[in-house]
Amino acid sequence: MTAVAISFSEESDPFCLSSVSAARLLVDAPWRRFAVIGDSLSAGTGDPAPGYAALGWADRVADVLRRVRPDLAYLNIGEVGATTARTLATQVERVTEYGPDLLHVPCGANDLFRPEPDFAKIEQALRRLYEAAAGTGAQLTSFTLGSAFVVPRFADWTDRVLRLNALTRRLAAEHDAVLVDMWDHPVNSRPDLLSADRIHFATSGQAVMATEMVKALAATLDGGRRRPERDEQMNPAELRPPV
Repeated sequence: MTAVAISFSEESDPFCLSSVSAARLLVDAPWRRFAVIGDSLSAGTGDPAPGYAALGWADRVADVLRRVRPDLAYLNIGEVGATTARTLATQVERVTEYGPDLLHVPCGANDLFRPEPDFAKIEQALRRLYEAAAGTGAQLTSFTLGSAFVVPRFADWTDRVLRLNALTRRLAAEHDAVLVDMWDHPVNSRPDLLSADRIHFATSGQAVMATEMVKALAATLDGGRRRPERDEQMNPAELRPPV
């Protein structure tokens, strides 16, 4: 993959938490079996960015959880190019057998890569996916698509993403899913955010997504009360190193 030049490092990025601060936010996390299903966005695909660890967002969240839950089990079966229909057909049974208590579901990005997306069918498939995921009993999570994700060959691309994001928000609310809304996150304005394919966030963006997911999970745990976002009053010795 092609390296991406950026102006921050992981340590200086104002949108990233340190590993110590992230672990502190999730110190009370009850989850022991974290799973991720869906497409490349779920999997955390992205080009390397200098100054950032070569990890996708989900691997980063798993590392944070392992600092407070060393026995954490983690399964990521996200597949490049997977549509919602393919996720239903090839991944749901496996993840159900795995028995997660924290489960990330996709927002259907690959369903948009058609001359004329059928949003009625997209909604039907995503509803089936959410229902199947909720049937595991796990806490669900998801993202909306960021505004930096643009496919120029489709003139109505922004409208497609807005409709899909609106659907994702509705389904997340219906199923009490933790939703990280990346549509208007300020990171979208970074000119070096995307990988060479102009679709996936580089690892700099993956780091930001991981931080936002950690914050959102923490808000779920404590009802939204503020916790320190960086290294305030934190003793690193309280935490275990990632496995």
